[in-house]
Amino acid sequence: MREAAWPLIRADLGLTYASIGVLIAVPNLVASAVEPGLALLADAGKRRGIVLGGGVAFAAALVLTAVSPGFGALLAAFVVLCSASGAFVALSQATLMDLHPDAHERNMARWVVAGSVGVVAGPLLLAGARAAGWGWRPLMLGFAALTLAIVAFARRLPFRRNAEPRRFAHVARDAVRALRRWPVVRWLVVLQLSDLMGDVFLGFLALYLVDVASLSPVQAGLAVALWSGAGLAGDALLVPLLARVRGVRYLRWSAAAVAIVFPAFLLAPNGIKLALLVPLGLLNAGWYAVPQAGLYSEMPGASGTAVAVADVASFVGTLFPLAIGLLAQRAGLQAALWTLLLGPLALLTLLPRSEPVAKG
Repeated sequence: MREAAWPLIRADLGLTYASIGVLIAVPNLVASAVEPGLALLADAGKRRGIVLGGGVAFAAALVLTAVSPGFGALLAAFVVLCSASGAFVALSQATLMDLHPDAHERNMARWVVAGSVGVVAGPLLLAGARAAGWGWRPLMLGFAALTLAIVAFARRLPFRRNAEPRRFAHVARDAVRALRRWPVVRWLVVLQLSDLMGDVFLGFLALYLVDVASLSPVQAGLAVALWSGAGLAGDALLVPLLARVRGVRYLRWSAAAVAIVFPAFLLAPNGIKLALLVPLGLLNAGWYAVPQAGLYSEMPGASGTAVAVADVASFVGTLFPLAIGLLAQRAGLQAALWTLLLGPLALLTLLPRSEPVAKG
């Protein structure tokens, strides 16, 4: 919902492209410094408290977002929100991976389907709120209440502990060793660059449709929902597909297709742009699930440590929105979005040519 609401938030608070880039990048930078320690603590036996505490902090940050009067308060809210998401969401994902260590790819695909439901619902809820005359702030309060309900439910769930309790120092040393292994580093680089066509594109899509394609904020929100809906369909189709096709092979073919469709989207007339959002959403399926599953598989029995090294690598990825925002401020958003083409080109270049037998 937040990404679809950027045109409304910008108008409400008087933001620029550069300030929006800061609002996206700085919270991620702070989170990339905070989250590795939390993830390592999770592998050291503190997972339950971190996940539930992160959920409470997530809800509080949503309330602060809803009442923010300006840029500074909104930045503070997003800083807390982003770091809490790492504790609440990322470590829940890691726990799911621990439950079925032989089915990482398919369970990651299922995880992404669940997340895609939220990605689709957010813009639709925003459009409904706008039609009812509510705006984006009441929705944030509603999401805060929903988060607290999820935290209450999560308290009843079991959190599997490591078979042998480990000291934090030992877990930290394992993380440093992992960052020296090329297979781990390769998946980390792929994760960051593949996100250019995922969350980074989503962060600027509504603004692009308003400022370049001349849509209204409501129309842009619905267009984001169209892209997200196509992504949901792609994510759902990916679950059975991974039972037949190896994930890396699928990624290579989809990256080649996106390398053709995305330039066509940028160059097409406005009406055709909307139509091309559908294949872009479909083809983006698996660009997070498969690399993240590959990272977990490279680090068996250390899901929290896998989250930690991914958070360390995300420090570079958090600079992408800021760089794009600054470039858009100088050269325009149309020119700035051409840099996202690095995403599919990176997949074509860096994905392993040989792979082990697919799991799950």
